[in-house]
Amino acid sequence: MKIKEITNYIENLAPLSYAEDFDNVGLLVGNYNTEVKGVLVTLDTLEQTIDEAIEKKCNLIVSFHPIIFSGLKKFNGNNYVERVVMKAIKHDIAIYATHTALDNCFNGVSAKMCDVLQLQNKSVLIPQKGTIKKLVTFVPINNADSVREALFEVGAGAIGNYKECSFNINGIGTFNGNENSNPVIGTKGITSKEKETQIGMTFPKHLESKVIKTLLKTHPYEEVAYEITTLENNNQHIGIGMIGELKDAMEVSDFLRYVKLKMNTECIRHSAPLNKEIKKVAVLGGSGSFGINAAISKGADAYITADFKYHEFYKAEGKILITDIGHYESEQFTKNLLVDYLKEKFRNFAIILSDKSTNPIYYS
Repeated sequence: MKIKEITNYIENLAPLSYAEDFDNVGLLVGNYNTEVKGVLVTLDTLEQTIDEAIEKKCNLIVSFHPIIFSGLKKFNGNNYVERVVMKAIKHDIAIYATHTALDNCFNGVSAKMCDVLQLQNKSVLIPQKGTIKKLVTFVPINNADSVREALFEVGAGAIGNYKECSFNINGIGTFNGNENSNPVIGTKGITSKEKETQIGMTFPKHLESKVIKTLLKTHPYEEVAYEITTLENNNQHIGIGMIGELKDAMEVSDFLRYVKLKMNTECIRHSAPLNKEIKKVAVLGGSGSFGINAAISKGADAYITADFKYHEFYKAEGKILITDIGHYESEQFTKNLLVDYLKEKFRNFAIILSDKSTNPIYYS
């Protein structure tokens, strides 16, 4: 089995095209054609992680956070990033990172937080813009069904909880091929009229190349007329953070104890307690202070995330309970998510959960 087979499966869950522009995701060290001996899944890739991979005979590390985030100009071993990369290369260990691609998928980081907290009726907190594309093409009526079905087969026409969605209009198409043309219907140099179906359907942006390839392969014409546009519609399945509901409302003090227990954290920094029970809860793994307004606008009673600065706690304004549980603590179950996902597909292959804590923050 090659690395590409593992990473392709991960990208079915978290396509890299949904990663944030600032991020650095994908295969950071190694070659996609390398044969995989074992996979070690971790939150961060540190020197101790490379040692663990060597010990457990894993030559692919699947990491949530990317070890290489900005450009490296030298490899002198002067900092932990350089040392990790140098050690990985020396021992032929590949490193793959998914980070915000997994943040932005529906069953990703924040969804795992919802599962741990047993939140119900979950939905995306901040939908990512520009993720829905629309295809419009024109097909001879007799070929419309086969082209439409082929596009459905590769994932086009999916809208939220529905699939095989399209809109179709019958009309007359005209064309006149020059001396270099080879028309399937009609004669070159003569204007032809053909009964055609205009087919329109949406698709997620990461499928664009597959949709175009399928259209060109199944369409009967020599020259295929089609249009692709990006829609402003919100995609209810792509975006960062989630919001859901507790089965039963809780008093603030009970809620904070519950979060401590479920999220396995020693300390919670939070805003002033509210004079109401907590029922609707927004979550966002990692640094999530930017999501406070979205959490408030969607009626969340509490917002669980990390890395709030002093003045940002004022943004609660008595409307919401901000709970900063720590960066590592908010994302700690991500590696479990990835291991479970990979083991569903690769049942007889070594998929190993790292047993090393990579949390750089300690409490005394």
